[in-house]
Amino acid sequence: MRARVLILAAGLWLLLVPPSLAQPQGEGTLWENPHRTYVSRYEGTNTCLACHDAQARAVHASVHYQWKADAPNITNAGGKALGKINMSNDFCTNPTVSWIAILKNDAGKVIANGCSKCHTGLGLKPAAEPVAAQLENIDCLVCHSPTYRREVVPKDGGLRWQPVALDKPDTMLTIAQNPIRPTNEMCLRCHVGSGGGINFKRGDLETAHVRASREFDVHMGSGMQCIQCHEFRDHKLIGSGTQMGGADRPGEQPRCESCHKGRIHANAALNRHTASVACTTCHIPTFARHDPTDMRRDWSRSVPVEGEGRFEPAIDFKKNVRPVYAWWNGTAIAGLLDTPVKVEANGKVSLFKPLGSIADPGARIHPFKYHEAKLPIDNETKLMIPIAVGMVFRAGNNAAAVKAGAKTYFGKDVTDVGWIETERYMGLFHEVVPKKDALACNACHSGGDRLDWKALGYAGDPMKTGPRKVGSARK
Repeated sequence: MRARVLILAAGLWLLLVPPSLAQPQGEGTLWENPHRTYVSRYEGTNTCLACHDAQARAVHASVHYQWKADAPNITNAGGKALGKINMSNDFCTNPTVSWIAILKNDAGKVIANGCSKCHTGLGLKPAAEPVAAQLENIDCLVCHSPTYRREVVPKDGGLRWQPVALDKPDTMLTIAQNPIRPTNEMCLRCHVGSGGGINFKRGDLETAHVRASREFDVHMGSGMQCIQCHEFRDHKLIGSGTQMGGADRPGEQPRCESCHKGRIHANAALNRHTASVACTTCHIPTFARHDPTDMRRDWSRSVPVEGEGRFEPAIDFKKNVRPVYAWWNGTAIAGLLDTPVKVEANGKVSLFKPLGSIADPGARIHPFKYHEAKLPIDNETKLMIPIAVGMVFRAGNNAAAVKAGAKTYFGKDVTDVGWIETERYMGLFHEVVPKKDALACNACHSGGDRLDWKALGYAGDPMKTGPRKVGSARK
């Protein structure tokens, strides 16, 4: 298997961000930044808290810091706040058991730093109350400086993230004096490498997005910024797909219709499609067009990574992948760590599954990345077991990693470990292609094999058998 970078190797930061200090972009005119007036010395997060206590409290309450939020769209949430911090996933399994580390191989090379690498904190796990230690744990610069770098170091009897340039006061002062709004490059630092490596998880967020062409992504290639669609208000953003659990602002989603209003297509038949077909279904014909993406991960096996001095689970990578399609009404069911697994009719446990059907007037056909995995469970309780993934990376010892993860998360020894097959539907929203490259009618109709009409609930190709009927509407 090719060498891949797991747990966001430091090189990803260098890849995505130019090495020179960026031009300041404050609230003033070109080359003006009011922070120069107020910041005379970098003193960690307290530098920001001196003026931005309210903003820090907003960050503390956000999904970027808490890694969970209200989840009204997850039908089995039971009123709980959900997110990656308290859910099972098929990539790292759960971040709390692999939070922060300085994991080295036999040659002394750092091969993993833990899941907190993409947390907006300095090493402490998020807690509910915004006490001083939690506010001081917020790392403002990780989202607000294009040149900021950090590393894990031993501190206060544990491990913490700190600036690489901490021993260079002038450099840190320049960084602290020149915060900017998050750019695409800064968002992609974490979101490209989520799941353990470049484009492993999402499939539709790749290194090519840093300087995207319009042919690759019509939005980012036209200069649009992430925060134009994922708008922030009080440090809470809009947008969550089928696989995110909770959301900062439930019910608010970036929608194509927010910008593309009125009669979008000259062809009336195409305009009628939007009642039953999401725009992305036609306008994202493939994903992982630049970097291969993880399509299946088997945590019961480990394989050595050539030239890296480490191991990884057995992963199937694919490129230029055709999505799978399903009805989605905006709600989903999720696999929860505190709930015994339920095996579906297809023999798999659904970690995230979109809800909706041909009879649901609020549902449309959407494109998804369909990810499969093999994950451990406690045969006694039927609960999924988080894996201490560092033990896999370091020595390829999957069995020990499962037992250590169970001990850390559940506080007990698990002796009867089983393995289950899982599935996850991951919404695709990026890599929209220009209209000339969108799917043509015959991709789905008149013999096209893009959509499985019967699996979607139709009698056959609706051009021949007729459109779906929802109430009194024909769509």
